[in-house]
Amino acid sequence: MKTIVEQNQIKDEILKERLEMAGKLMQECDVEAWLVLSREYNEDPLFHALTPSHFPTARRITILVLSQKNGVCENWSVSMPSSELEEYYRRDYDMKSESQMTALTRVLRRIDPKKIAIDVSDHFAYTDGLSVGLYRMMMNELPKDLTDRFVSADEVGIRLLETRTPKEREVFPEVMDVAMKIIEKTFSDEQITPGVTTCRDLMNFMEQEVNNLGIEYWFEPTIDLQRHDGMHGEETVIERGDLLHCDFGVRYLNLCTDTQRLCYVLKEDETDIPDELKAAFKRNNRFQDIVRETMKIGRSGNDVFEMSIAKGKEEGLRPVLYTHPLGFHGHAAGPTIGLFSNQNRIPVKGDLLIHNYTGYALELNVIEYLEMYQRDTYIFTEESVILVDDEVHFLAEHRDQMFVVGKVN
Repeated sequence: MKTIVEQNQIKDEILKERLEMAGKLMQECDVEAWLVLSREYNEDPLFHALTPSHFPTARRITILVLSQKNGVCENWSVSMPSSELEEYYRRDYDMKSESQMTALTRVLRRIDPKKIAIDVSDHFAYTDGLSVGLYRMMMNELPKDLTDRFVSADEVGIRLLETRTPKEREVFPEVMDVAMKIIEKTFSDEQITPGVTTCRDLMNFMEQEVNNLGIEYWFEPTIDLQRHDGMHGEETVIERGDLLHCDFGVRYLNLCTDTQRLCYVLKEDETDIPDELKAAFKRNNRFQDIVRETMKIGRSGNDVFEMSIAKGKEEGLRPVLYTHPLGFHGHAAGPTIGLFSNQNRIPVKGDLLIHNYTGYALELNVIEYLEMYQRDTYIFTEESVILVDDEVHFLAEHRDQMFVVGKVN
């Protein structure tokens, strides 16, 4: 783990890259100005993606203005003085002699944008962070010829959040390694005693490991298991012959992971995972590869979903696909590729296109009838991946291996 000083240096380096990238994305999205307004303790979801490590909350009202025109990019702060913020944004507001809306009017007049993006959205949480109060303030106090130029920041906001910068692509495997080490510790003979340990015991252990590292998980670690009489979780005692499954995601260096791995608990007369379970797991890996091969720049999430499911069924699989974007957030901005609860085309969110340098949680399962359990069994997996130049790369190794515990000496 890096020291807090090192972590903050990396976060701020990434911020510089993100702000440089923002101007290019605004140009692609035909937006010349973008306003991100936040009240203290009611920050816009985009606030933390656009501010430095030592600026953790808005101060009173923080107004950020990103602009690009004719290839010239500038970033403005219409906010209280802040040496931290002003390393990245040029302040243009004298709080002693003018209102923020007067200063914002001046900045916008200088830019003279045809379109002004604001964070108001009918469909996407990440670009719907402008509070009603701040929206009314702008509508009441800015000149009408400026408010008439307001458009939704949907496109540029999603593009900014989903695109991983060069530094993020460099450190993402390190973030993944932190998560995998916790999974490896959890699915071990040191933590699992058949007939004694419960699923909740393992969940508690994962939570404590995260806390010990000084990082956070973005959803509660989940451990469940399957056996002959179905799926169980929480207070269930782990027994020999069980198929354990974890779902786990951490946030570190402003990047989220999302991973599901399997672990088999050997019976007393077993020395290895049963062959039929190995075969089922291999078919799951094949479906992972089908989805990876289908994920191409310019395709919609819905197209990837339908093509992958069709190919999987053609190869004799019973596939279920629910892959989602991953990066600055866990369930992140970008195209939805199926939902666990809805194996159909997803309106709007599934229509978004895949772009370069984007991360995903390759989340899916195949359903296999296993004689060992005499029932249909879900082979759940989820791998954190990144798409670079039409190639989907795993951030962790050994996606083709299951954990195994319970060896008898």
